[in-house]
Amino acid sequence: MNRWLPWLALLLPLLMPSLALAEVGIPAVTVTTNADGSQDYTVSLQILGLMTLLTFLPAMVVLMSSFTRIIVVLAILRQALGLQQTPSNQVLLGMAMFMSLFIMTPVMDRVYDDAVVPYMEEQVTARDALDRASVPIKAFMLSQTRVSDLNTFIEISGTTGLTSPEQTPMRVLIPAFVTSELKTAFQIGFMLFLPFLVIDLVVASVLMAMGMMMLSPMIVSLPFKIMLFVLVDGWSLVMGTLANSFGV
Repeated sequence: MNRWLPWLALLLPLLMPSLALAEVGIPAVTVTTNADGSQDYTVSLQILGLMTLLTFLPAMVVLMSSFTRIIVVLAILRQALGLQQTPSNQVLLGMAMFMSLFIMTPVMDRVYDDAVVPYMEEQVTARDALDRASVPIKAFMLSQTRVSDLNTFIEISGTTGLTSPEQTPMRVLIPAFVTSELKTAFQIGFMLFLPFLVIDLVVASVLMAMGMMMLSPMIVSLPFKIMLFVLVDGWSLVMGTLANSFGV
């Protein structure tokens, strides 16, 4: 026991500041109640909440932007061409990400001007900034959501008292928006799939007529599909169609 006394004597001064802070409380995590009943949180708590929200950023990018429609259409296009790994998944994800950035730029500009700038200048609170940021995002999502899908999820959730689509809560709007995006993506993918399907049928019929049944039609039709896609400037048409489908 005596041999531990010198070490305790050395550690005691180091523990004293912590004990003092524990007695008076940590001012970095305080909550102030205003006269109207609202509460203001310290900057440390706001930063903690912001860092927590950043963990949901990938889901927000996928489910609250144009990313879903673009990546589904590109995946269907690759399948229609008969290319299993070209372009690679990394390339498709990168294309979808930057196309989403291009399409969502007007929305992000409104969020920055209406919410981020006033919050940085301490003109509004964090809660008001979040409410302002949700307005342009909700407007974009409503413009791309079908009324039938929106009504379906409103009925499922049991939400009542809505007088306009703008009053739809996010927990109802997000699944309705994703459902509409998937439907639109499959419609665009179907139109892209048709010309390549015709080429596959023609090649299969020719090979069958020539008696070359052991030769896979996919091997023969693949160069023709690639040539057709390149000749019509397919990538530019696909990207332009996706951008125009959002009204860009």
